[in-house]
Amino acid sequence: MRVLASLAGVALVTFAGYRLLPVNATTIGFAYLLLVLIVASMWGFFEASAASIAATLTFNYFFLPPVGRFTIADPQNWVALFSFLTTSLIASRLSGEVRRRALEAVERQQDLERLYTFSRAILLIDNTEPFPKQLVQKLADIFELSAAVLYERRAEEFYRAGPLDFDGLDDQLRDAALQGTAFADVQHQRVITAVRLGSEPIAGLALQLANVGARMPDAVLQGIANLVAIGLERARAQDLASQIEAAQRSEKLRTTLLDAMAHEFKTPLTSIMAATTALMANPEQPANSKSELVKIADEEAQRLNELIDDAVEMGRLDTANIQLHTEPSNVGDLVREVVASMRNVIDGRPLNVVGDEHPPAVSVDRRLVKLAIKQLLDNALKYSPPDTPVTVHIHNGSGVTVEVTDHGKGIPVQEQSRIFERLYRSPSVQPQVHGSGLGLSIAQNIVRAHHGDLVVASHPGETTFRLTFPADRKGDRS
Repeated sequence: MRVLASLAGVALVTFAGYRLLPVNATTIGFAYLLLVLIVASMWGFFEASAASIAATLTFNYFFLPPVGRFTIADPQNWVALFSFLTTSLIASRLSGEVRRRALEAVERQQDLERLYTFSRAILLIDNTEPFPKQLVQKLADIFELSAAVLYERRAEEFYRAGPLDFDGLDDQLRDAALQGTAFADVQHQRVITAVRLGSEPIAGLALQLANVGARMPDAVLQGIANLVAIGLERARAQDLASQIEAAQRSEKLRTTLLDAMAHEFKTPLTSIMAATTALMANPEQPANSKSELVKIADEEAQRLNELIDDAVEMGRLDTANIQLHTEPSNVGDLVREVVASMRNVIDGRPLNVVGDEHPPAVSVDRRLVKLAIKQLLDNALKYSPPDTPVTVHIHNGSGVTVEVTDHGKGIPVQEQSRIFERLYRSPSVQPQVHGSGLGLSIAQNIVRAHHGDLVVASHPGETTFRLTFPADRKGDRS
């Protein structure tokens, strides 16, 4: 069709120069030459060559004397005709070469853009699915492949993507991953190459092009293989980093719990030892004094037992799976029991408990809720001046809400979103106030297990933690 269109163009120029607007040989020669250049720039050298030969023949027949014959009377016209043919062929050749190089430049630019897009896509891959699976899927989408298969040597898994199946070449893929071999199936437009990290093959990659007759340059194929290698190694490095971080966090949690237990156990142990020492030092002291010392030792032993149970609960609650043993409870009574158990920690500080009358009973795990409230009270006492009051307000609404308010320096806005993170402690308070960074995280986990909510509102001079239990839902019982 292109050749026919080129010949038709020659015929049209001939008709215009011979019948419509009669011109001399020089003018029509330039017109033919212009037509040949246009054909070469549009379609290529073959079509332009056909147009050049046709233009030479019509130039001879219609415009060089004797007109109407394929003979030339003047020898100078032979030179002109030969010069025209040579010029048109050379010009068409040069124009076709320029067009070919322009197309190759466009293809190279497209390949570079696709490689750049693929490299960016590797950085944006998330953890919702296995990394190699997402990697090969993005490769097939970006390069518009009919099929793509990645065989990862370490996992010994095949990952496939694309609209067509790519079966029957599993052995070649394994060889590419193990030995670094390459394979090409020109008939099916398939290619297999090794994915190397340095000199060692780590995977095999198979690609099938979508367009018939299309070809992927070796440089582009190697660029894809290099990016795949970088992506796989990056994913492996991230997995190792996550494992190291998990191990570090586990070790930090263990150390933190031990430190917290040692710190918390000192107070009751000191009281117990003081009572028993006094009893042993003076066995003949009055009965009422002995009774008082035994009572102190017994109360502190009970407190120590509660601390041990709390420490065990804290370790157990550092998971997403919290087992609840619920029963209808008065949250106000639970708050007062916690306050009574913390009298030694409170040590005479102003602590006010304000509650609405007749709060509705909510179904909660009494022990866990008391532990959550204790964490909030302990937090308020630690981070507020000793002469300032701490207020606990219990009020009714759609459920039961407990607000613990202190009058410390407040929590910076940029840190309020992080204070419920496990083991997080503000750098500004770490040197001054002892703590584990677990209390608020555990309190939030307990509240969420009851389908409630724990939020904070803070500004300089006042901080309020608001703990809410819905009255119309029961905590999960396991």
